[in-house]
Amino acid sequence: MSVPEYEPLHADFLESHVYLTDVERAFLATQRAFLESEVAPAVNELWESAAFPHHIVRPLADLGVFRPGYAETREFENSAVFRGFATLELARVDASIGTFVGVHSGLAMGSIALCGSDAQKSEWLPKMAAGDVIGCFAMTEPEHGSDVAGGMATTARRDGDEWVLTGAKRWIGNGTWADIAIVWARNEEDGNVLGFIVPTSSPGFTATKIEGKYSLRIVQNADIKLDGVRIPEALRLQEANNFADTSKVLRLTRLDVAFSAIGNAIGAYEKALDYAQDRVQFGKKIASFQLVQDLLVKAQSNIASALALSISVARMRDEGRQEDKHSSLAKLVVLNQMREAVAWCREILGGNGVVIDYGVIRHFADAEAQYSFEGTREVNTLIVGRSLTGHHAFV
Repeated sequence: MSVPEYEPLHADFLESHVYLTDVERAFLATQRAFLESEVAPAVNELWESAAFPHHIVRPLADLGVFRPGYAETREFENSAVFRGFATLELARVDASIGTFVGVHSGLAMGSIALCGSDAQKSEWLPKMAAGDVIGCFAMTEPEHGSDVAGGMATTARRDGDEWVLTGAKRWIGNGTWADIAIVWARNEEDGNVLGFIVPTSSPGFTATKIEGKYSLRIVQNADIKLDGVRIPEALRLQEANNFADTSKVLRLTRLDVAFSAIGNAIGAYEKALDYAQDRVQFGKKIASFQLVQDLLVKAQSNIASALALSISVARMRDEGRQEDKHSSLAKLVVLNQMREAVAWCREILGGNGVVIDYGVIRHFADAEAQYSFEGTREVNTLIVGRSLTGHHAFV
């Protein structure tokens, strides 16, 4: 099969693709071709019906979408800039598909890669990369989101060679159908947060789909209950001994969220631009109207600056200089810019902007969930503020 040629995105105004190698461009071109042929035609219907296209999991695995690992977790194969573009391309077609991949290959695989033993990495990561085992990441709880570091209520009690997990988790992406859950729980003995690889078939583990969700509708989010779930010591993440270890995972995936948000904004921008080129009012295409061009330029400006910031942080990661404050700044700035951009794009379509047929409303609604997860704007602001002032301002 011939490899499609990589075409720079129209929205890549500052030509950020120059940081990619030819091999990376070839991968992105192949991934884009698959997404546009196999996902894009059905995505509005899937979003409206809140259904996940399980048939794309194996092809995505075969493409290698689940395998571009982090520099911090394995011998580096691709740049962090490349990973950002791969994430961006997924969300450009659909933010829910991008979120599925981010949860599975970023949060779940990343937890094992960063916090697992060599034996755990050898056992689980190849299966997950192949799509044979799908993972989810169970941290957020019904009563603990932003304060989960200090308020986590799910407990882990040692009983001989086993651990007994009790508690509840909420908003767990992939949670209704994942094969394993990376569950974070507080050790009853010393209060430290530990991580566990929990097969979802374990007695006492139940997952219930969250209904009535009007953002990222294709992602299957679950309420999870852990009623005395017994897990052997061999499935405890051996290098996760406190919440600081958990934060290593979030440091990596927080930048992925920024790139995903950029992709979502680009998806809305492309649809708005196409609409403006076709829509005729007062005898002219609305793309020729000054006020429409103003909205397009504002959206493009946000996308360009967001991409420039995110690529700068990605390059810091490649050089080993990235810290929590950098990914937090990217997340909080980019998500604000994305939220504005998708609103301007929706405005260009007028009344048609709220109809799913045109697709922009999907990007608009999905932006709201992206804005909140992996650290709210307020939490990331406090992380950056602490780095600026040296003062801890968390409640």
